[in-house]
Amino acid sequence: MAHRPKRTFRQRRADSSDSDGAEEPSAEPGEQAAPGPAPEEGPPPGGGRAEAAERAHRGRVPRGRGRGRGRGRGRSRVWASSRRATGAGLRADGGSDVPGDAGRRDSGTVDLSTDEENGTHHSSESKDDQSSSSDTSSSLEEEFSSIVNIPDAAFIQAARRKRELARAQEDYISLDVKHTSTISGMKKNSDEDSESEPDDHENRILFTPKPQTLRQRMAEETKTRNEETSEESQEDENQDIWEEQQMRKAVKITEGRDIDLSHSSESQTVKKFDTSVSFPPVNLEIIKKQLNTRLTLLQDTHRSHLREYEKYIQDVKSSKSTIQNLENSSNQALNFKFYKSMKIYVENLIDCLNEKIISIQEIESSMHALLLKQAMTFLKRRQDELKHESAYLQQLSRKAETSTNGTLAIDEKTQQILEEIASRRAQRRQARELSGNCDHQEGTSSDDELSSSDTIDFQKSQGDILQVHKKIFEDVHDDFCNIQNILLKFQQWREKFPDSYYDAFISLCIPKLLNPLIRVQLIDWNPLKFDSVGLKQFPWFTSIEEFMNSSVEHSKKEDSSDKKILPIVINKTIIPRLTDFVEFIWDPLSTSQTTSLITHCRMILEEHSTSESEVSKGKQDLLKSIVSRIKKAIEDDVFIPLYPKSAVENKTSPHSKFQERQFWSGLKLFGNILLWNGLLPDDTLQELGLGKLLNRYLIIALLNAIPGPDIVKKCNQIAAYLPEKWFENSAMRTSIPQLENFIQFLLQSAHKLSRSEFRDEVKEIILILVKVRALNQAESFIEEYHLDHLKSVIKEV
Repeated sequence: MAHRPKRTFRQRRADSSDSDGAEEPSAEPGEQAAPGPAPEEGPPPGGGRAEAAERAHRGRVPRGRGRGRGRGRGRSRVWASSRRATGAGLRADGGSDVPGDAGRRDSGTVDLSTDEENGTHHSSESKDDQSSSSDTSSSLEEEFSSIVNIPDAAFIQAARRKRELARAQEDYISLDVKHTSTISGMKKNSDEDSESEPDDHENRILFTPKPQTLRQRMAEETKTRNEETSEESQEDENQDIWEEQQMRKAVKITEGRDIDLSHSSESQTVKKFDTSVSFPPVNLEIIKKQLNTRLTLLQDTHRSHLREYEKYIQDVKSSKSTIQNLENSSNQALNFKFYKSMKIYVENLIDCLNEKIISIQEIESSMHALLLKQAMTFLKRRQDELKHESAYLQQLSRKAETSTNGTLAIDEKTQQILEEIASRRAQRRQARELSGNCDHQEGTSSDDELSSSDTIDFQKSQGDILQVHKKIFEDVHDDFCNIQNILLKFQQWREKFPDSYYDAFISLCIPKLLNPLIRVQLIDWNPLKFDSVGLKQFPWFTSIEEFMNSSVEHSKKEDSSDKKILPIVINKTIIPRLTDFVEFIWDPLSTSQTTSLITHCRMILEEHSTSESEVSKGKQDLLKSIVSRIKKAIEDDVFIPLYPKSAVENKTSPHSKFQERQFWSGLKLFGNILLWNGLLPDDTLQELGLGKLLNRYLIIALLNAIPGPDIVKKCNQIAAYLPEKWFENSAMRTSIPQLENFIQFLLQSAHKLSRSEFRDEVKEIILILVKVRALNQAESFIEEYHLDHLKSVIKEV
């Protein structure tokens, strides 16, 4: 489809012509028609035109001068004068005027010249140099140099109507200059149009677009849009045709078929089925197998779809549940407010504890120093008394440095110590008589009495410490010093937001937060006192247990991390405090201290130990300190002197009494050591009690003693202290190796007693042998001495 070319209007070059119209070339190359003053009114009729032509002919000037004057004139006047000069030049070339008939006869020539002039305008606009424009004007002037006749008014009107009719049929001017008839017609119409315009100012070339109304602009846009739509529809049609061609090529249409793509509605021949083609025979088994295979595949696909459908249903339910939970959850602003308040609370709590921890440590140190001072006082006094009394008895044994009256000369300090020892023993004896405890052995007392002045000083110092202790949290709100209130805060967090609570590992943080507060409550706690408060009676213990129980009820889990809070508190706070008491304050010779300490240790290490790994380090440190303290007591506090039999035969002699007291003191320590059965390993107890104490000290003292009821009594006490767990095996016929020396001493004593007046004590010795599972030794002794009445004792076992 042909497109109408866009018209291009270009300003004429100033060096070729000073007017906006086309420059008319002269007959000769060296001359040019000079423009003259143009009249304001339209062209004169008849002879007026001839006169105007003559004036124009006479006013012809050289080219250079005419161009110079033209530059000084206005644009419209230059254009008008150039047009008039063209007509005059043409008439001058003819030589004379012609009548009107001649003008009508040659009207076609005039129109052609005018249109050719317009064509020259377009040609000159498309060219950029002056030489091309001049050549074109010269050729046109030579071609149309014939005489021009002026048409009359009727011809002009007819030509005007013809031009309007042509414009109505064709709204553009062809650019094909080869068709002379069209060009001539266009020139005639252009000349008639120009002649019909009476005023020159109406024929001005506008260099700026003429202002248009809104309706004109809308019409122009609509026209442009329609043209673009038609172009796009044409392109779409061409694209469809091309696609159809490619599709027909793809399906390999039979060659030779000429299909008109513009007429696709033509019917096509249908290929007939060829009955001559043979197919393989039909087998029902194959068809059945294929159908079954197809059915199996469809069933598998159906089951897969069902699983996906169930999954999607479950996802939908889960999403709805999540949405409902989120909708029912508390407002985010309230959550943020709670977390912010909890953060501020914890920060304030930590600041408070950091500020008070120094005071807590000072009070703990003061109380520990006070108790340590008291323990060291007892220990030093016992060792000094033992030293001075032993020295005094040695002097008595040597009977040296006697006075004239036969008394032993001793220094004042030793005399004072001996008097204090006797005074305290008399007081304890009197107290036992009042209490009705007459079956008491000298040396089994702890000897931990203080003088009245020391007791007053101790109580005063302890009271001052406790007074300061009460003022530690005097200026603190209960929410920051009361363990129950603190745990209540965390319990609220756990109930409202359990996920964030457990993700924050609060169960590991609570023991650290509560550590200073628990230590404050334990400042006045002495686990060595017989009447000391148990850990379960402390408020912090009860609060932690309630917090743990509520955690189990809330979480519905047995492995809740909050269940580990109490074991962690005991491991991090209680066990280190017990270790300090064992290392520095505990006296293994004191049965009351040992019993109380064992009670607390058993409760801590057995009842509140959820697993071995949780308290392994603290437990091992505590047990090591216990073993170390026992060894130190055996080495420093056990002293059983050996005197000649002549010195100890008299039970009332100072040597005999001192030896008895020291033996029973060592035997008391032996019993206190074996009280740790179940807490300390058996091999450790056997090494400490049997190897280091019994075989090294007690057996030697027994071998040096005179056989009799006292020996049997001491052996019975030793056997009573031995743990029954060591002899629970009924298949045992011999005792443990560490008791071999003790068994040999029993057999030796039995031999001596069987030949003495204390023959009845042999049965007690046989019972002791049976108790320690020395059955083979007991049977041999019975058979040797023909003690058939004692065989029943062995049979009962």
